[in-house]
Amino acid sequence: MEPNLQPNPLETDPIPKLIVRYAVPTSLTLMVNYLYNIVDQIFVGQGVGITGMAATNIAFPLTILVNAVALMLGDGCAANISLCLGRKEQREADSTISHALTLILASGLLAALACGIFAPQIVVLFGATSTAYAESLSYMRAIAWGIPFQLLCPAFTAIIRADGSPQYMMKCMMTGAVINLILDPIFIFPLKMGVVGAGIATVIGQVAAGCLALLYLRRLKTVHIRREDLRPTRKLTCRILALGLPSLLTQMLSALVQITLNNLMRAYGAATVYGSDIALSVYGMMMKVYQIAHSMFVGVSSAIQPINGYNFGANHYARVQKTFHIASLIAVGISVVWFLIFMVFPRQIASCFVSDNALYLDCAQHCFRLYMLAFFLYGLHMTSASFFQGIGRPGKSLLIPLARQGCFLIPLALLLSRSFGLDGALLAAPIADALAFLLCLLLARWEFRSWRRKGWLCKGARKYRAS
Repeated sequence: MEPNLQPNPLETDPIPKLIVRYAVPTSLTLMVNYLYNIVDQIFVGQGVGITGMAATNIAFPLTILVNAVALMLGDGCAANISLCLGRKEQREADSTISHALTLILASGLLAALACGIFAPQIVVLFGATSTAYAESLSYMRAIAWGIPFQLLCPAFTAIIRADGSPQYMMKCMMTGAVINLILDPIFIFPLKMGVVGAGIATVIGQVAAGCLALLYLRRLKTVHIRREDLRPTRKLTCRILALGLPSLLTQMLSALVQITLNNLMRAYGAATVYGSDIALSVYGMMMKVYQIAHSMFVGVSSAIQPINGYNFGANHYARVQKTFHIASLIAVGISVVWFLIFMVFPRQIASCFVSDNALYLDCAQHCFRLYMLAFFLYGLHMTSASFFQGIGRPGKSLLIPLARQGCFLIPLALLLSRSFGLDGALLAAPIADALAFLLCLLLARWEFRSWRRKGWLCKGARKYRAS
């Protein structure tokens, strides 16, 4: 085996520098991706009104589900590439990217076809009210055309990041966002196309960004696509899916949370002074703003995945431990900042979407301050899940989102809403955040304790970690 003449920066560069280098472009990329939905919501709110906002909110779980498939394939591929490169298994890394390309393209086409056929059933399942049904269906059918390209961008974000070019996807998404930003007001206001115009503008932006992502395949640096590996094999496909399963479950549970809360907003919002449509619209707006904060946590957690994967594969265990601790501190710091924003400025945030409805603004303030009550604890669960994913522990990585959303948030929302109505549904989130925080602390402690028992972390590791 020929020795590497140049060391990989993942094992030599300072960890804070690496986290910033990978986290900032990824965070900005995801922020721009979520801006598609926020821009739609703002223009629809100003041009169509409350029912239009409810319609775009109904379609939002679809965006989360598409991202779920994309992140499963992209993160699974990126995690295996990083582990293979750390172990100096170049052939396996090349096969991984080739497999992933076929799986990503096939998944996008199948998802678009399914959405086009079952759109009426989907909008009902996602919580559409009778007044917002027609606009929800029109918007759903419009954005279905862009699903293959929507899936490309988050999938390739992880892969291109693992290839060492995290800034490239930021440029792709910026291009799509600018196109969407220009076309949205044109289609909604002068052309009077309503929510359909917003959907078409989104699709055009996604097509542009997706095509630019595909062009990067000719510029891959650390891996190469091989024609003979484009036909997926069962073994490697299962490996990619296993490593990406935590990302899939996290996003799918997020969609399930959105669907559950949509229906609870509709049911219990009707019993409040706000009414179903306002409660549903406010929750959708709140989740879109939340996604901006969420993108920062994804940026940090995604940044540590290639660092941890490479160094774990290369047996640099103390460096992996140090990466986890630094990333966790960063994530908690971000959580505190966003908690203060949500508590202090809820009306100002809501007024960006609807400014002339006092009841809407009152509802927004009420929902933000209940739902985000423990947001200062939020960041750790994503950093922990990415840590376990990066070191090839998909089971533990899977446990974290499953516990937070599947075992804590959704059951609590259903249970508490029966006794406390709308407030009970909203209070489920801070309780789930607190429980997930404690779970992550325990899992991380047990993992590092097992490393010490195996002799992977010597006594000098603590000194190294603090350096």
